[in-house]
Amino acid sequence: MMQQTATDWNESSGTQISIAYAGLELKDLISDGLSKDFRIKFNDTLKDIEDYLGNQSILTIPDIILVEVDKDEKCFQLVERLRTNFLMNGLIIVMISTRNDKKLVQKAMQMKLHDFYTYPFSTSDLRERLNFLVRFKLIRPRLLELSKEVDITYKMPAGKRFIDLFISTIMLICLLPVLFIVAILIKFDSKGPIFYKSKRVGTGYKIFDFYKFRSMRTDADQLLAQLSETNNQYAIEEEGTIKSAFVKIKNDPRVTKLGNFLRNSSLDELPQLFNILRGDMSVVGNRPLPVYEAEMLTSNEWSMRFLGPAGLTGLWQISKRGKEDMSERERKKLDNFYAQKYSFWLDLKIIVGTVPALFQKEKV
Repeated sequence: MMQQTATDWNESSGTQISIAYAGLELKDLISDGLSKDFRIKFNDTLKDIEDYLGNQSILTIPDIILVEVDKDEKCFQLVERLRTNFLMNGLIIVMISTRNDKKLVQKAMQMKLHDFYTYPFSTSDLRERLNFLVRFKLIRPRLLELSKEVDITYKMPAGKRFIDLFISTIMLICLLPVLFIVAILIKFDSKGPIFYKSKRVGTGYKIFDFYKFRSMRTDADQLLAQLSETNNQYAIEEEGTIKSAFVKIKNDPRVTKLGNFLRNSSLDELPQLFNILRGDMSVVGNRPLPVYEAEMLTSNEWSMRFLGPAGLTGLWQISKRGKEDMSERERKKLDNFYAQKYSFWLDLKIIVGTVPALFQKEKV
């Protein structure tokens, strides 16, 4: 059976999707490019669309709200008001703008809009994106629900678990003095905790506490939205939109002086040996992802990476780590390959290849 493409899917179901549109500058462009594929209710002003939405019932609310950025940027206030209405809270919201202003994109990211397009853009690309967002919303379960479903099909092989316990125990015993010294240096280098803890998604979409030595300023998480748009290695492929699933900051200004050394030597990763002991992850596997990245990888094509073990090191670390030419698609394909093909000998090859990959040249 031939795999259905985004365009094929648009042809068969696009006209069933309704859009509430607000704005005049790009109205003609949207009308010409999307009216054949969607049912669009055009509104000239933000007040018009707010009044229109206020008159809708649960059966008639649109699937998508598509809004032009106005000169006073009151569109963002509109979004905040809509999200206080339980009927509108789950709507897909996409903004388009005639101004090439990075601050607008950053604000859209901070508000967690579904996408942001800056003119000029291809209406065919926008059409496929809107269809994908609707389809994704319909089929995407919550991560916790998905973890229960996926966990049934995956169990850590006993041999792999034994090797994990053996390696992590030996490494912790041997590296205990190093762990102690690094902890002291972090305490003297900058204010903040010694360890950094974050929620990560591993095997079978299971969420767990992921540990690292702190290598960043204490306000690092607050700066992520801005840097994800301006410094993201993977976002280069999708310039002008918010589509990158992975976030890897180039020349990250949040990293402390000691943090640069810890990252370049991979010493910041050592606390994950405790994660391995706990069974959250393996020595070799696909890197556990932050929740906001994992939520973008629940489609059939890319969810395969979560059917294999999560790991401290893996294929992408030894083959592409630190290289500017690594694309998001390449990394996804490497993750999928490992999930399908992992074995004792492949793990051994990756472990051996990890040693020279520890000291990277690029600050990514």
